[in-house]
Amino acid sequence: MALFLFDDERARAWSPFSVTRPSGELLFGCLSLRARAERFWGEACVGHIADSTLEGFTGPGAAPCVQPAALAPQPESAVGTPRILFSSRAVPDSSAAPPTDQPAVLTMGEQIVGWILPSGADAPNEADFLKPGDSGMDLPHVEIPGRILENIWDLVAHNGEQLCTDVPNFFPESRFTLPDGVQVSGNQRVSLGKHVHLEAGVHLDATDGPIRLSDGVHVFAFTRLAGPAFVGANTRLLGGSIGDVTIGPTCRIRGEVSDSVLLGYVNKAHDGYIGHAYVGSWVNLGAFTTNSDLKNNYGSIRMQTVDGMVDTGLVKIGCFLGDHVKTGIGTLLPTGCVMGTGSNFFGGLMAPVYVPPFSWGGDDLAEYDIERFLDTAALAMSRREEVLDEGGRALLRRVWEQTRAERS
Repeated sequence: MALFLFDDERARAWSPFSVTRPSGELLFGCLSLRARAERFWGEACVGHIADSTLEGFTGPGAAPCVQPAALAPQPESAVGTPRILFSSRAVPDSSAAPPTDQPAVLTMGEQIVGWILPSGADAPNEADFLKPGDSGMDLPHVEIPGRILENIWDLVAHNGEQLCTDVPNFFPESRFTLPDGVQVSGNQRVSLGKHVHLEAGVHLDATDGPIRLSDGVHVFAFTRLAGPAFVGANTRLLGGSIGDVTIGPTCRIRGEVSDSVLLGYVNKAHDGYIGHAYVGSWVNLGAFTTNSDLKNNYGSIRMQTVDGMVDTGLVKIGCFLGDHVKTGIGTLLPTGCVMGTGSNFFGGLMAPVYVPPFSWGGDDLAEYDIERFLDTAALAMSRREEVLDEGGRALLRRVWEQTRAERS
């Protein structure tokens, strides 16, 4: 069967990340939502049905973005393939078996999360992908156990719980020999990939949750890593207190980080606190950059969304930093702070609760020239032996153009 993930209107509103990637490429627990769906269905995802502005999106292992027209029925003379159309917000229970390939409407709880369509069947129209609950497809309903992520902050609030399920399920092997001077405490699983380097003075605390260190991870001396935690391939933990985290590949992390998700290639090589946060790819945090994740009155936190300021109903919310955000030394981020793609904030100041994409400055925010931004982004990526290709440049130019009104 051919697996497609689709972003409905909620997933497309997961700012500031959904403007630069389909939501299925966001990390939750140990896996991206796309990789989680692939594991559940036993099929590689062949495309994301997402906003047309994401044309040209690329990423390691990622599926391309396609439009609903790509799902048109094949000619009768062709050998057809049944299709699975699955919501990027759906998190299936990893212990459950997928349904058969019989045509069906897929549900979680009372929500429609997709369809299984036979070869040659008409696909849902674009409106159905945006609001699957309004579709009227006359097929048997099949329930899939799992959870549905409603808001972008759910990927932070439920991440620790997901890690506690993922690590023992996906990484059952936990036998290894510790170098001298490395301490492990707690009874939950600690799993090490290949070529993991632990220096003397490292403490792995698996008291409150399991820990997985992926291939090539290097943990420097005087790092305390507390579970639940997942650390992606070739990441370096440079020291400090880190716990209840998902950290993507090739990151550089130091200081205090808790209850957060960091996508790939994040550079936080200095001290400072990041907590209850979701941090995009290629973010560079200057020394002592620190976010607040609790209001002084312990009230619920409001944050900027595409629908305006929204009460999250949570008392612990940190920052949400889009791809390629940079902060200068001493930057302070208020509770619920959102920084859009490509922002460069500096001056040792308290940031506003919302910084529009491609903003430049501190007290007086100006527009970041797109060509200068692209040159800097390409240089930063080259330092990790990655290339900003023409598709990526075109996508970022579109985001810059589409968000000009916010900066004015």
